[in-house]
Amino acid sequence: MKTLILLIFINLSLFSNNIKKDVPLVSNDLYINECGACHFAYFPGLLPQNSWEKLMSDLENHFGDDATIDKKTFQTLSKFLKENSAEKNMNYKRSRKIVQSIPKNKIYIAISKTPYIHKKHKEIKKHLITQKEVKGLFNCTACHQGAKKAIFNDDDVDIPNYGKWED
Repeated sequence: MKTLILLIFINLSLFSNNIKKDVPLVSNDLYINECGACHFAYFPGLLPQNSWEKLMSDLENHFGDDATIDKKTFQTLSKFLKENSAEKNMNYKRSRKIVQSIPKNKIYIAISKTPYIHKKHKEIKKHLITQKEVKGLFNCTACHQGAKKAIFNDDDVDIPNYGKWED
């Protein structure tokens, strides 16, 4: 019996190492410090490369703010976003689903505007999304308790002034 339990534990340990999070975690300190200084440092795997390129091409009009950065920082961050974009991470569940949801020749610069994100949130009443504690779909950390660890599953959702989300 002890041997059987040990074998089960070993197998669980081996297989849990292969489980992919929803999107790859960010380990780039420059990205975390530059982008995370103003908002949640969104995971590059949540948008395809062409979206990141378009977003980076107009930093002086970054969702109503001027997010202009020096040339070296721009080049470093652009390269990081390109190398870690959604289509480069198709082995991650959310990256793959976001890429598959976007029509060809369509470019979204807001993760919250992608068809996949809209589909995932369609059952949530608008007033829960627009309330002051949440503000909008762009504010992942308001409801997704594991967002900073790249966990976006339904079991992890706790909506302010509503509670745990139940499908």
